[in-house]
Amino acid sequence: MKNEKPAYGGQAVMEGVMFGGKRHTVTAIRRKDDSIEYFDLPRKQNPTFQKLKKIPFLRGIIALIESSANGTQHLNFSSERYDVLPEEDEKVQQEQKTSKLEMIFGIAAIGVLSFLFGKFVFTLIPVFLAELFRFAVPGDVGQVMLESLFKVILLLAYIYFISMTPLIKRVFQYHGAEHKVINTYENNLPLTVENVQSQSRLHYRCGSSFILFTVIVGMFVYLLVPTEPLTARILNRIALIPVVLGISFEVLQLTNKVRDIPVLKFLGYPGLWLQLLTTKEPKDDQVEVAIASFNKMLELEDEAEKGLKKAALV
Repeated sequence: MKNEKPAYGGQAVMEGVMFGGKRHTVTAIRRKDDSIEYFDLPRKQNPTFQKLKKIPFLRGIIALIESSANGTQHLNFSSERYDVLPEEDEKVQQEQKTSKLEMIFGIAAIGVLSFLFGKFVFTLIPVFLAELFRFAVPGDVGQVMLESLFKVILLLAYIYFISMTPLIKRVFQYHGAEHKVINTYENNLPLTVENVQSQSRLHYRCGSSFILFTVIVGMFVYLLVPTEPLTARILNRIALIPVVLGISFEVLQLTNKVRDIPVLKFLGYPGLWLQLLTTKEPKDDQVEVAIASFNKMLELEDEAEKGLKKAALV
C-alpha cells in the first residue's frame, strides 16, 4: 500500500523541469556545457489567496493564476540560459535592459494574460465555427455538441502541429520525465534513472488532463444557457469561463483521488489519452535533470520546514 505523500506538481521548461512544493518552486536545466543549473522561486504566502484556496471551485482559479504567474518566470529563466555558455552569462546580463522590478511583476502578469488569452481563443473560435453550421444544426443541444467537437479538433490539431517542431518535442520529453519522476516518488521507489524510466509518462494530475476536462465540463455547462442570439452566446461563454475552470479543477482532483479504484479509474482516461500527445519518452540525460530538480525542491522544502520548527521554539 502506498504511503500518503504530498501531492507535488511540475512543469516542463526549455531543456529542464520545474517542480513545485509548498514553499518553493525549483527549476533545473541542462546548460550548453552539459552542466545543470537551478532556479529557486520561493512561494509568497498571500493570506487572501490562502483562504480562497480552501474554497471548492474557487481554489482551482487561484491555483491556475499562481501556476501561470510562477510558471512563466521559470520558463523565462530556462529560455534565457539553456543555450548560453556559463562564461557568457555576464555579457548576456549586461545586454538585458529589463529592470528587476519588471522581471518580477511583468513576467508574472504576462503568464496570467497569456493563459487568459489562450482560453478566450479556444473558447470563442469554436462558437463562430459552430454558428457557420447552424443551418444544418439549428438546435441548442446540437450547437453545443458541435461547438465542443470543434474545440477538441482545434486542441488536438494545435498540439499535433507544435509537437512536430524539434524544440517542442524536447519540451514534451521533459514533460514525460516530470511525470515519471512524480510516479517514481509516489510509488516509494528510489529516484534513480533506471527506476524513473520504468514508470509511466502519464499522470492523473497533469495540466493536459485539465485542459481536456474544460472541454467536457464546458459542454455540460453550456447546455444550461441558450445559444441564440450570437451576442448572448459569446457573452455567456466569456462569463462562464471561471465557472468551467473551477468545476474542471474539481473534476481533475476527483479523478486523481479515485485513480486506484478499479470501477472509477476510467474517469481520468480521457486526460491520460491526451497526454499521449503532450508527453514523449525522455532520454536518460533528461531524466537526470528532472531528478536533480525534484531532489533540489525536496531539499529546499526540508530546509524551510526545519527553519519554521526552529523559529517556533525560539
